[in-house]
Amino acid sequence: MLRLLAGLYHRFHKDEKGQGMVEYGLIIALVAIGVIVVLGLLRDELTTTFNNIINSLKSAVSKNPTP
Repeated sequence: MLRLLAGLYHRFHKDEKGQGMVEYGLIIALVAIGVIVVLGLLRDELTTTFNNIINSLKSAVSKNPTP
């Protein structure tokens, strides 16, 4: 029984494949949180910019309608 426990301990102690995936997952989560925070802070500016683009496109289409 002791050999079995020692074997399991050594096998799990040396297996670090999952550790790398967890680290990548944490990095991706931190980047996602950062993007969400920045977009939240810039929400009003982004809304204004996209509304200006939409209005410009609408006026361009109304001046030059397609046949």
